[in-house]
This record gives sequence, C-alpha cells and structure tokens, in this order.
Amino acid sequence: MDCRVCAATGDLWMKLAGGGGGQYVGQIGGFSHESEHDLAVMVSDFLENGSGGADSRYSSDSDSGFCDLAHLADKISYYKLSMDQYESDLLSMVNSFMLSINEIDLHIVKTGPCNGSCIRFSLVKLLRLSGYDAALCSSRWQGSGKVPGGDHEYIDVVKYNVSGSSERLIIDIDFQSHFEIARAVESYDSILSSLPVVFLGSLTKLTQYLQVMVEAARSSLKQNSMPLPPWRSLAYLQAKWQSPYQRQFNPDKQKTNNTLPSEHKQCRGHLKRLQSSLQSEIDVERLLKPISGEINRRLKLGWWRQSSFRTLRRTDSG
Repeated sequence: MDCRVCAATGDLWMKLAGGGGGQYVGQIGGFSHESEHDLAVMVSDFLENGSGGADSRYSSDSDSGFCDLAHLADKISYYKLSMDQYESDLLSMVNSFMLSINEIDLHIVKTGPCNGSCIRFSLVKLLRLSGYDAALCSSRWQGSGKVPGGDHEYIDVVKYNVSGSSERLIIDIDFQSHFEIARAVESYDSILSSLPVVFLGSLTKLTQYLQVMVEAARSSLKQNSMPLPPWRSLAYLQAKWQSPYQRQFNPDKQKTNNTLPSEHKQCRGHLKRLQSSLQSEIDVERLLKPISGEINRRLKLGWWRQSSFRTLRRTDSG
C-alpha cells in the first residue's frame, strides 16, 4: 500500500494512492514544524497498526452503510437551510467577494509566500470596507493524547445585537477540504460535495457539521475495514476553530521588497479552484431555488406543528 501525506488549509491528511512512493507534499495551509512532525509520526504509527487489511482496497456502499449515510445527507440539507436572514445576506456577500478577488489582489494585500493567507486577508479587507467587524483568526493548539497539535487560519465576523450582546460567525473559505478521506465510498463523496464550499455560521452550527462528517467518515471507512484516523476525529476538527486564536485585520508588512509572481503561484491555483467550485454551487442552487424554497416552507411548517403539539400537551396535562 502506497501512501501520501499532504498538507492543506492548515491540515494534513492521508491519501492512499495507486502509484508512486511515500512523500510529503505542502499545499495551501501552514503547520508548524513541531506539529507537522507530531502528525507525521502519528500517521506512520496509524498505517503500521491500524490501516485495515486487504479488503480495504475497494470502495463500495454496503446496504446498512448506505442507509446511515443517506440519513446524514438529510442532516446536511437541513443545516444548510437553517440560516437566519443576517447569515444568508452575509453569505451572499462573502460569495460575491470571493468571486471578485483576482490575482493582483493577492499581491497587494500580502507579499512573499503566504500559504493562502492572501486570499483570506483579501476577503477580510472587502468585508471591513463594507462595514463588518471581520478579521483573520489564527488558532494554535498543542497535541494531547491522540490529537496532534497544529494551527489553522479562518475568518470571523462579530455580529453586534441590539441588546448589546455579540456573536462570532465563523467563515471558512475551503470547508470541504477538511473532510477528505482515503478511499471514500460513493455516498460519502456525495455528502462531501453537498457541504457548502464556504462555511458561514456560529460555532454551534459548525459543531453540528463536524459531528455529521465524523460520523459519515467513520461509516465510510468502516465499510472498507479501515479505522477513523486521529486527524479526522471530532476533537481534532474542533481544535481548528475552538482553540485560542488571535485576530488580525491587516497582514504583517515585514517584507518590503516587491513580490515575485511565483510567490503566489500556489495561491492563484487555490483561488481559481475555490472560485470554480463556488460558482458551480451558486449555479446549482439557483436552479434548485424553487425546490429549496418549498422544502424550507415544509420544514418551518413541521417545526410549527411540533411546537403546537408540545404546547397542547402541556395544556392538557395542566
């Protein structure tokens, strides 16, 4: 079995390849040397002691596994529909801004190699110009037990309520990449592609997505006689967004020399991929909007009926 460990958006994951030797490949993201070493050791130990047997070479849906994953797909659809007007309007604006960012913007906001920070800072800049309290958040956590240490970058927007309270909304511009797994069954890939390209929501909503995707990954891997790796556990995923973080509004301007075009080559490719995926998602949602509206209406009607039923029961018991 040939394996390849990749770093992407602050994460490392195992990809089982059909050919080629084992190697480390850096992509968009940024692990510290210490955390990358810790995870590399964990990957090696996992492959030696718990990667599954010969039956794991095929990816197929068993009957029970397919039913479980279909149920999880329904949850994803429900979560995507349960957005309030503020979140829906903000997401539309974020998507528009993401599609408007060009290669020149990447060079202007940050010089030198940046592992994708230039894209996030460009989005933060546009959001702040539009009046939002947006910032780039850099989180870092130490490894403990079976959870490897690491760091991650994402964006948050602080929403201030009329009552004087505030709420953080998390924005992750490459949400699907956090859940890619080895030899996924077809129904898992379907769930993965149904996730929003750009996540926007509260930490509570984020945790709901994480729980579903961990359960889906465990089900998919189980069908191939493969255990869930530590870097796909709920604790590891939660650490990315729930660990101590620092907010930044502008990139560090430590480097003053002119940026070379090659320094953002990787980021340009990453941006084009995100914009292509995002545009495809928007096009599909535009076609399905009447259907989605009807589903949303039925969901709200169901919630109203359940609420009324509970009220009647309390009245009768009183």
